[in-house]
Amino acid sequence: MDKFKKPILTEKSISLLEKRQYTFELDLNITKSEAKKWIERHFEVKVIGINSYCLPIKKRVKTHIGKRKRKKRMIFTLKVGNSIPFSSIN
Repeated sequence: MDKFKKPILTEKSISLLEKRQYTFELDLNITKSEAKKWIERHFEVKVIGINSYCLPIKKRVKTHIGKRKRKKRMIFTLKVGNSIPFSSIN
């Protein structure tokens, strides 16, 4: 699916993996229900919760004047016993 851009691997998102929470960067137009259906079908897991947030727009100051694109991230909480292997994430 083109709307799923990439998994997020930051210090915070790696610590959330212990709680079965996976973070992905998504297209701005995707809804929670669309994302949940895609995750459940593609990875064959059960999603029990979704949190979404949009990162604030940052201004570039030094060499380029302008703004960076907005980004949307979703955190998916999976049912106990389910996991998403990183080898299947592209």
